[in-house]
Amino acid sequence: MTDLTFEDSLARLEQIVSQLETGNLPLEESLKVFEEGVALARRCARYLEEAEKRIEILTKDEAGALGTQPFAWKPEDEA
Repeated sequence: MTDLTFEDSLARLEQIVSQLETGNLPLEESLKVFEEGVALARRCARYLEEAEKRIEILTKDEAGALGTQPFAWKPEDEA
């Protein structure tokens, strides 16, 4: 699961949700699939956090003109 893209992770997560919503899986299988879903949801959240760090933010300079600058992210540990 470590080499899945965001899109692949999201697609698998959607499959898991569909499987669980049907209610046709035995309890033990449901728990196994649910655990996989939780891991995938966390993975997707990490992908989105990383993408957010890479987005450029709009800023205004002293003259009020809009421009762009790279998003300056500092880990919470260093803040």
